[in-house]
Amino acid sequence: MKLKIVLFSLGLFFFTSIGFAQKKKAPKSFISEKVTIKKYHNKSELERMQKGELIVLYSERIEVLVRTLPYVAFATKPGITMSSLGIPTNNDNKKALDNQFESTDDYLKKAGEFHSEYLPYSDTGNLIAGILFYEEIMKSLHQYNDFR
Repeated sequence: MKLKIVLFSLGLFFFTSIGFAQKKKAPKSFISEKVTIKKYHNKSELERMQKGELIVLYSERIEVLVRTLPYVAFATKPGITMSSLGIPTNNDNKKALDNQFESTDDYLKKAGEFHSEYLPYSDTGNLIAGILFYEEIMKSLHQYNDFR
């Protein structure tokens, strides 16, 4: 009985290691698939929300903008990688992109701490105006190709 368990465990380990060994790291996209706004709002919808909900929306919009706007010269939608733009995918370029993503993560972490501490003191009307403004910027990215 113990032999069967040991053999089964070794077989499972073997097949699992083969499965992971075959996976290659996919090239990183400049803009992540996760960076999207699920729903755009109008002023009356936002006015019916609690301040806590508005703070969450405000912070989400800032995150989307910070993760999107620096890469507008490359892409406005997820899926564009260095290789799809013809940028050499050598170690220096990969490291530079990884460093950029790390810096963005650090900035957003610090900004999130600031927002959680200070945004509750903001005026609700200003939060609503900020959310609507950020959403308009994101909507304008859909028209970006008209400017090229």
